[in-house]
Amino acid sequence: MFVRLPKSLIATLAFGTALALGGPVSAFTACQITDTGGIDDNSFNQTAWKGVLDAQEAFGIEGRFLESQAETDYEANINSLLGGACDLIVTVGFLLGDATKNAAEANPDQRFSIVDFAYDPALPNVLGQVYATDEAAFLAGYLSAGMTKTKILGTFGGINIPPVTIFMDGFVRGANYWNEQKADSVTVLGWDLDRREGLFTNNFESLDDGRAFAQNLYEEGADIVLPVAGPVGLGSATLANELGTDALKIVGVDADLYFTDTQRQHVYLTSITKRMDSTVKQVIEAAMNDTFEGGILVGTLANGGVGLAPFHDMDALVPDELKAELDTIRQAIIDGSLDIGG
Repeated sequence: MFVRLPKSLIATLAFGTALALGGPVSAFTACQITDTGGIDDNSFNQTAWKGVLDAQEAFGIEGRFLESQAETDYEANINSLLGGACDLIVTVGFLLGDATKNAAEANPDQRFSIVDFAYDPALPNVLGQVYATDEAAFLAGYLSAGMTKTKILGTFGGINIPPVTIFMDGFVRGANYWNEQKADSVTVLGWDLDRREGLFTNNFESLDDGRAFAQNLYEEGADIVLPVAGPVGLGSATLANELGTDALKIVGVDADLYFTDTQRQHVYLTSITKRMDSTVKQVIEAAMNDTFEGGILVGTLANGGVGLAPFHDMDALVPDELKAELDTIRQAIIDGSLDIGG
């Protein structure tokens, strides 16, 4: 667990022991600014930071992070990192889109990368990292429809923004595809594809909200719930832990929560993984090698940027036939023979 620092400070982690022993500072520094979920959110901020840590180990760079305690911190935090101390500034989250754009346009020689956002038209000094998470979420929806006993699934989000709703889109479409293939009638509560409306906590911090929203879905019959709300989802996992997995299972998002939420790992059927660690490391390497260009880097099933985590403790519960169907669907999405409606 990382220690939270005052927003005016930057927490610095150095590769190896160079700084601790008073050795030379790395010639390249990557700086990350989190959204309000924090660096240790068991979700996308932490996964993006792992990409910086992986780059430290692989390339010997220096990595720093600065946490945002509120949305009003975004602009100030970015500005505090300008001035040459950071060779690359990585901002994490859709909500930092405006602040990153303003800083990039005002500082054309500073290289930026933003996770979960991209600009149209592209900015020459900003590389957006976006993810086709609906591809992996489609698999999770199909899996969940095949595993539910109540024929009711549930989902909710943190905020009604595209990086959140793309998970919900894929999940609903995957369940619908199960119904088409099996002539079944599984329903998904919490998200209306056509009206673009659903259940949202309107924050990414409250575990109490995560528990309450999952409780409401459970009381409406859902036995598998997909929370798309960062740390909020840990509250849902707590409920599943108390009820027991025969009553409620959770589908995680962003990271493989079996490994990041170790106290409740047994409640996760799977996780829809968004490999921000991989793409962040790729962007850092490009910046180090002077091959960095503004534009978009897209993570897909095909390039491993998104995926479906293993079933871990629940592996024996998933029928072999369903596993084989998921493999077939995954390949069909990759080769384009299956249109998931994104």
